[in-house]
Amino acid sequence: MDLVRRTLLKGMGSAGVLSALLSAGLLTPTGAWAAEWNRAAFESKDVAAALKAFGFSGSSESKDVVIKTKDITENGAFVPVEVISNVPNTVSIAIVVEKNPFPLSVAFDFLNGALPEVSVRLKFAQTSNVKAVAKTSDGKYFHAQREVKTTVGGCG
Repeated sequence: MDLVRRTLLKGMGSAGVLSALLSAGLLTPTGAWAAEWNRAAFESKDVAAALKAFGFSGSSESKDVVIKTKDITENGAFVPVEVISNVPNTVSIAIVVEKNPFPLSVAFDFLNGALPEVSVRLKFAQTSNVKAVAKTSDGKYFHAQREVKTTVGGCG
């Protein structure tokens, strides 16, 4: 009986302190806000417009941007794609699936010291080239491209 009373008093005391802090304005709930996103880039219907709206322009092909994915996938709804940028000072990576209705699939920004590596699952509407574009801190762009065949049942 004494244990129940003690637990009840502790709970009431905690609730009282919490309500006093809330009413005094010392504890205020805060909302979590998502970072702003580039609506024009993600809603573009062709690759050039999407990359231009995102700020990527004039990229050169580089072997330092590595795309790891299957050559043939039997399910276009779930295609694992990994992109690793070995370009020094990479601050951003965007992945584009050329023949999708909205080609810009995903874009990542990296803070100083973060490893520029991403692993995502993308949806492919059909057999298409996947292109990864890396941006460096000095404003240079590098890209790599790879074809992914999407078939029914994995038969090409």
